[in-house]
Amino acid sequence: MAISAIPEGYLKNQSGHLVPKELVSEIDLVRDDLVLEIVEKAQGLRAKMVSFKQEVFDDIAAFIELSGEKYNLHIGGNKGNVTLLSFDGRYKIQRTIAEHMVFDERLQVAKELIDQCIHSWSEGSSANIRALIEHAFQVDKQGKISTARVLGLRRLDINDGAWVNAMDAISDSMQITGTKAYVRIYKRVGENAWQPIALDLAAL
Repeated sequence: MAISAIPEGYLKNQSGHLVPKELVSEIDLVRDDLVLEIVEKAQGLRAKMVSFKQEVFDDIAAFIELSGEKYNLHIGGNKGNVTLLSFDGRYKIQRTIAEHMVFDERLQVAKELIDQCIHSWSEGSSANIRALIEHAFQVDKQGKISTARVLGLRRLDINDGAWVNAMDAISDSMQITGTKAYVRIYKRVGENAWQPIALDLAAL
């Protein structure tokens, strides 16, 4: 839907009504000008940051490709995590590819198998393990289960055939639905310490 033009000499208020400028107080006009000026600058800055981000990803991908050419190898420059260091070691750039993972219906199968394990272990099962399992399968406010907590169950060293079967069901239920790329830039502030170069206004 096209936005209708505001007639000369009028402002539109928050209710969508046209108000003659001469009826608007001076402080309201100054405030409006200030807000619009800051928003315009912010939108321009955001556009530059979007362009910068894409340039960084393109430059890193091109460098990976260049590095691979030395060994007559074509590398998919947009895949995988990579860390680049300046020659003097003062700066570090990290590109991270994070996978978005969900579980399909087989997670419920795994939960049932785990419940059977707990039942079969009866009084011999640790209360701590029971609590850990219940915590792993809790859902958040959006009704989603924490991937990290569920995958953490696989790190438990439990030698039980039914448990191993349940862990296999968890592995089989994992589905990768997409990826998101991140780039972070750091400055060395100590021998083993790095400080991120913040590009987030709230972090400045």
